[in-house]
Amino acid sequence: MTSSPHVAADIGQTRVWGPQIVILGGMQLLVVLDGTVAALALPRIQNALGLSDSGGAWIITAYVLAFGGLMLLGGRLGDTFGRKRMFMAGVAAFTASSLLCGLAWDPISLIVGRALQGASAAVAAPTAMALVATTFAPGKPRNQAFAVYAAMTGIGSVIGLVAGGMLTELSWRLVFLINVPIGLFVVVGALLFLRESQGERLTLDVRGAVLATLGCTLVVLAVNEGPGGWLRPVVVIPLIVGLASLAAFVHVERKTDNPILPFSLFANSSRVAALIAILLAGAIIMCMAVFISLYFQGILKYSPIQSGLAVVPFAFGLGTAAAVASKLALKFQPRWLVLSGGVVVMAGCGYAASIARDAPAYFPHIYFPVVVIGAGVGLAVIPLTLSVVAGVGPNEIGPLTALAQVAQNLGGAIALVAVGAMVTSRTLAEGGTTGPVDEMNPAQLDALASGYGLAFVCCALIALAAGIVVLFMRFTPEDVAEGQAAQEAAHTQVDPDDHTA
Repeated sequence: MTSSPHVAADIGQTRVWGPQIVILGGMQLLVVLDGTVAALALPRIQNALGLSDSGGAWIITAYVLAFGGLMLLGGRLGDTFGRKRMFMAGVAAFTASSLLCGLAWDPISLIVGRALQGASAAVAAPTAMALVATTFAPGKPRNQAFAVYAAMTGIGSVIGLVAGGMLTELSWRLVFLINVPIGLFVVVGALLFLRESQGERLTLDVRGAVLATLGCTLVVLAVNEGPGGWLRPVVVIPLIVGLASLAAFVHVERKTDNPILPFSLFANSSRVAALIAILLAGAIIMCMAVFISLYFQGILKYSPIQSGLAVVPFAFGLGTAAAVASKLALKFQPRWLVLSGGVVVMAGCGYAASIARDAPAYFPHIYFPVVVIGAGVGLAVIPLTLSVVAGVGPNEIGPLTALAQVAQNLGGAIALVAVGAMVTSRTLAEGGTTGPVDEMNPAQLDALASGYGLAFVCCALIALAAGIVVLFMRFTPEDVAEGQAAQEAAHTQVDPDDHTA
């Protein structure tokens, strides 16, 4: 029997620590872990399947494009067909696609599995957040539940670096197969302990979601294939069709009754600047995660567990700077904090690029840039996140937060392929090869190191672009404080019909 969402909110759980938060937080942990361990396992996957860096990038990109492109629609599915029902369906599909990835027999089957994982997560993740809102009582219990749910992101990142390295040491397939028992646990737990809730039934903007995802995918495909010749049909045709799909998406969103991307959200130019900067920040985070892992394992010959542990300081630098930035944003204009973070990231990436061909010792030549870049990202991302919701009411928090997540995901996917294409071009131009790293001679490895150095230069340039964009962001500390108050109000008095709350 399906309960009314309003009733569910009124009689929500007053006790946070119980099976409900374990189940819902477990799904968030699963999504974050998957992204972290896949990047860490990428070098082993490329060698096992004979993939170049540009081909291997699709193992990450396929997931992120599907996740980011379909997430707004995924939340609507929960409103329409029931949040618990769609949450269970999303987790079950995620579990099945993880099994496909773990048993993949060639690159195509793995990439398809990753795309299915992303599409499944796009349904499970937003419905999980909505279930947090409708499961726990307003006030302190719900605020604590959201805090636990959000904490899974940071915890998952660190655990993923360590556990992912250990699993990859045994077999890269285990980083996907480990999702299967966890996913089954979450599905069974949801069936037993979660209550059904349903929001307002709105017309599903399936056309918009499909056009946006198709357009982004085809444009990314064209960029990925570009280094082999920009006038080839495999580049020109996807580029034309992709741009046409994105143009059709804009047209559909302006005409449909319930668009997944309401253009009214872009009325504030400062908020548009913040969203563009978040897209660029997502690009830096994704490129650094992937190319640092490739550099450590391919050039420095670190094992997966060594590679994971070597990146842990990045997470601590990010977390420490983020805590400081959240307080400074109430005293200084967010753009100056973001600009400062961008300068720090540029300095760290510039130094990393300068030593890429030297194969330096980890401490201090690599350790300090890793910490510095993490701190720069933390200093910039938190003010950007707060700026997206600055000066808005509680009812707008959900859509804007979801839009920021989409921007970060799509920025990462597009940049990873674009930067990967440039890395490939640089490597080939200096006499390198796109073959497996284990089969390269010293000269070819040096060319590949030069390519990775270019990737770090690209990250520095992206940080510069983000710094220029945020100069147009005029939010004040008072606007940020208003947005923080609206976030608290959205958690305390959340509308059960709003799937993005």
